[in-house]
Amino acid sequence: MSTIYDYSAVLNNGQEVSLKDYQGKVLLIVNTASACGFTPQYEGLEKLYQEFQGQGLEILAFPCNQFGKQESGTNEDIKDFCDLNFNISFPLFQKVDVNGDSAHPLYQHLKKEATGFLGSQKIKWNFTKFLVDKNGKVVDRFGSVSKPEALKNNIRKLL
Repeated sequence: MSTIYDYSAVLNNGQEVSLKDYQGKVLLIVNTASACGFTPQYEGLEKLYQEFQGQGLEILAFPCNQFGKQESGTNEDIKDFCDLNFNISFPLFQKVDVNGDSAHPLYQHLKKEATGFLGSQKIKWNFTKFLVDKNGKVVDRFGSVSKPEALKNNIRKLL
């Protein structure tokens, strides 16, 4: 059985990162967008990161343009937007697809391991969140309406 450590992704700056680099950490992996009604969740994600990073939490943000074309800018535009509006300090990756034939392999794995409502693997919208334990096992999936601060207890249990 594979874990998220079998995958790699490219940071917004073009550097490829093996998810093995995050072994032993609790991960919150989120598909994000700059022009979405849920975009203010960046602020909540940064607060979670500030509160729990020192205890072993990493938040990995994956911009995606598959929902309402709400992430249409370049990778540089996305970074500038996040820096200007939310001053995020957690890793921001290059834009990816999360659904369909071109879905990033990491997201194919996440969706298989933690299905959505009624067993659906499809991600329905921006800011779907996957919680991964220190062993690389996907333990939970949260929809867009789940605010980052609502995940605190789930994160504490894994830390």
